[in-house]
Amino acid sequence: MESSHISALETKHAGLEAKIREEMNRPMPDETRVQDLKKRKLRIKEELAQV
Repeated sequence: MESSHISALETKHAGLEAKIREEMNRPMPDETRVQDLKKRKLRIKEELAQV
């Protein structure tokens, strides 16, 4: 697969990680949002593993 695609996936993965950290640092994190972000991050990680 194209390296630009891999870079894009890695960037999305890092962005989701930052959003998860940001949400977890809030006084009352939205657990539903955190779970959604984690699922999206996992899908990207699985796609990267297939590359």
